[in-house]
Amino acid sequence: MNETSSSDGGAPPRRGGRPAEGQPVIDRAFALLSVFDSDHRALSLAELAQRSGIPRSSALRLARSLIHVGALERLDDGRFVVGLRLLETASLAPRGHGLRSVAMPFMEDLFHVTRQHVLLAVRDQQEALLVERLSALDASPVHYRIGGRLPLTSTGVGLVLLAFAPVAFQDHAIATYTPGQGHDGIRTPADLRRVLAEVRRGDHVFGRQSHPWQLSTVAAPVRNGDEVVAALSVVAPSTGFADAGYGPAVRATARAISRQLEVDGRRAMPAGGGCTHR
Repeated sequence: MNETSSSDGGAPPRRGGRPAEGQPVIDRAFALLSVFDSDHRALSLAELAQRSGIPRSSALRLARSLIHVGALERLDDGRFVVGLRLLETASLAPRGHGLRSVAMPFMEDLFHVTRQHVLLAVRDQQEALLVERLSALDASPVHYRIGGRLPLTSTGVGLVLLAFAPVAFQDHAIATYTPGQGHDGIRTPADLRRVLAEVRRGDHVFGRQSHPWQLSTVAAPVRNGDEVVAALSVVAPSTGFADAGYGPAVRATARAISRQLEVDGRRAMPAGGGCTHR
C-alpha cells in the first residue's frame, strides 16, 4: 500500500502567483505556515514568499506577526521555523491528541506483537492525515511522519476512511481516480468501487504493493459509536504477511479502541469529528 510512496505531506500547498485581492489576513497567515514541510523545516524570507506566493514585503509583515504570537520563531541565521505555540495549540485537537491518548495503549500492545509499522489516521478533506505511528528500528523502509498526509485511494488507512465516507464523496473519488503506486489490486475506478464495497462488508482491508518495496498492509476502522472516526493499520514486508496473524490483531485492536472511545462517553472525540467536509 502506498503508505510508503506518499511524500510526507501529500499534495503540496498551492505555490506561485499573488494572493487574491482582498484575501483575509488569516488566509495569508495559514498560506505562509503551510509552506513548511519535512523537507523544508527552516526557510528564508525569500523562500517563504516564493513558496507561498505572497509578496516579500507582505510575507515579512505576516512573519513578524506570527513570531509575536509564537506561531513562528526566527533562527540566528535569519531563517524562520514553526513555533512551539502551534504545537501547544495542536495538542488540544480532539481528532489528534484526544484520539491518540485513547488509542496509544492499544497501539503499543499491537506494536509489541507485530514489531512493524502501526499507523493511526483520520480523514481530512481529500486525504488521510497520520496522527500517530509506532515503528521498529528494523522495520521496512517507509516515508511518512506524524502529521503527514496519505492518499485515500491507495493506502490501507485511506481505503478504510474512504469506504465509510459519505456516498457522494466516495462517488467523486471513484470518478476521478487515476492509477498510481499503491494497492496492486486497484487499477481502474471499477476496481476501487469493488474494494470499497469489500471493506464495508469485511470491516477491514488487505493490500499489497510491489513498488517501491514489497510491502503489505491490513487496516480496520475505529469507531466512536456508529461513526468511523479513524483507521488503524499495520504495514509489514509482504513475505510471510499472510501467515503472521496481523489481520486478527489489527481488527481486535481497532475494536478495543472503539470500545474505549464509547466508554469515555465521546469525550475524546466529539460527535461528527470524522466527517468534517470543507
